[in-house]
Amino acid sequence: MKILVVDDEEDVQSLFLQQFRKEIRNHEVEFDFALSGEKALDYLKDKHSEVVLILSDINMPGMSGIELLSRIRHDYDAPPPIVVMMITAYDDEENKRQAMENGANNYLTKPLDFKLLKENLKNLRT
Repeated sequence: MKILVVDDEEDVQSLFLQQFRKEIRNHEVEFDFALSGEKALDYLKDKHSEVVLILSDINMPGMSGIELLSRIRHDYDAPPPIVVMMITAYDDEENKRQAMENGANNYLTKPLDFKLLKENLKNLRT
C-alpha cells in the first residue's frame, strides 16, 4: 500500500519510517513524502493511481491541507478514490467540519496515535 504523507515538518518523515519499520520491511506499506500541498499535487500528477492513502497536515504554509483535500477530491475522484486522512495539532470543530465537508475519510490529531493509525490501515487493506 503506497502512502503519501504531506507535512511541512521534515522530522515527520523519520518518525513515520521509524514507527512503520516492520511494515516497510515486510512490504506491507511504502511511504513517500511531500513538504507542501503544492508538492503533493505535483507528485499526484504522475503517481495518483499508485497512492492508496494520503495523510495530510492541515496547517501548512501556502496551500492548507483543507485546500489540498478539496483539489484531490476535484481532480482525482475516479474510482477507486484515494483515502485521505487529515492530521492536525488543533482539535477544533471548525477544522474537523471543513475536513469532513471536503471529503476527508478520517481526522486524526497530533501527537499521532500510531497504534490507532495502524488499525485504520488494516481496515483499508481488508
